[in-house]
Amino acid sequence: MDTSTIDLDYFWMAKAIRLAEKGRFTTSPNPRVGCVIVNSDNTCVGEGVHLQAGTPHAEVHALRQAGGKAKNATAYVTLEPCSHFGRTPPCADALITSGVSRVVIAMTDPNPNVSGNGIKKLQDAGIEVVADILSAEAAALNPGFIKRMLTGKPYVRLKQGISLDGKIALANGVSQWITGPQARKDVQQYRAQSCAILTGSGTVRNDDPSLLVRPGEANISDYPLDTYRQPVRVVVSSQTALARHYQLFNDGHPTFIATTKAQADTQNGQFIQVDEVNGKVDLSSLMLQLGAMQFNEVWVEAGPGLAGALLLAGEVDELICYQASKLLGDSAQGMVSLPQFSDLNQAITLSLAEVRQIGNDIKLSYHVR
Repeated sequence: MDTSTIDLDYFWMAKAIRLAEKGRFTTSPNPRVGCVIVNSDNTCVGEGVHLQAGTPHAEVHALRQAGGKAKNATAYVTLEPCSHFGRTPPCADALITSGVSRVVIAMTDPNPNVSGNGIKKLQDAGIEVVADILSAEAAALNPGFIKRMLTGKPYVRLKQGISLDGKIALANGVSQWITGPQARKDVQQYRAQSCAILTGSGTVRNDDPSLLVRPGEANISDYPLDTYRQPVRVVVSSQTALARHYQLFNDGHPTFIATTKAQADTQNGQFIQVDEVNGKVDLSSLMLQLGAMQFNEVWVEAGPGLAGALLLAGEVDELICYQASKLLGDSAQGMVSLPQFSDLNQAITLSLAEVRQIGNDIKLSYHVR
């Protein structure tokens, strides 16, 4: 394979990745996938993106657009084409039938029902397959899907709006608004791409939040569906039952209470029974159950108690802090409740992934080691 062919492979795969990003808010529980069909003249003759579970996959959209021009063309796909019957037929079969001569894949599918099988099916049909083109960029499209396929758990982002001195609220509980409107818009977009939003019973009692996507505030251009897909709310409540007058129980959108098996009978409405540790919800067990519910990405908006517990349990993949140019003082509420460490080796270690100014605030994204 000459250098020019490799360069073209990267060029067209980059386009397929940009297409896949259009499904950021809507494809769950399926992965975000883009596909481009390119003929021998290096002309794009078809492109497609998967937008919603149960609808055609990216390859099918691209092949329909290409029609007969797909014969002897190259297909660029951000994820290994599926080889099994799910809610739609296998995309590997559609590519074979179309007559493409070459398929370039960014990454293999972590789904054990697919992994390697789609590539083998294409190769058995005489199609040249090239893999691992922009694989890291393709993986970044689907952290939740990949983690769920490999571990059974969703990808968890913990959000905190904090002051410059690391506080989330005044001593009297007042916290609206520490950060500015641009940061709140960013939060709304994370809500929109998440399958579930996790919070604690204390936050529900103190703030009575809706935790829904506010379309006007999210302001997502070119949203692919007529209405916004709202995340499921999950409230961790280990002890006293929650009253039913809070708005997240009365807005017509689903809310689950995650509680211990011993407390399940005291809770009203839909609940998730979870093993307990020291009388509280076993957060590792909860994450496995959320993964079994096909939740790829979980967004956490919670107080310091649940935030600290999730970090200590090792159930946070990414910590996102929106830091305002404010000082709230010593008596204000800290961002996480953690035990008193006696050695720095006990501290939770973070790896800085991104620093970005949003309005008058700073967005700090960390991977949790």
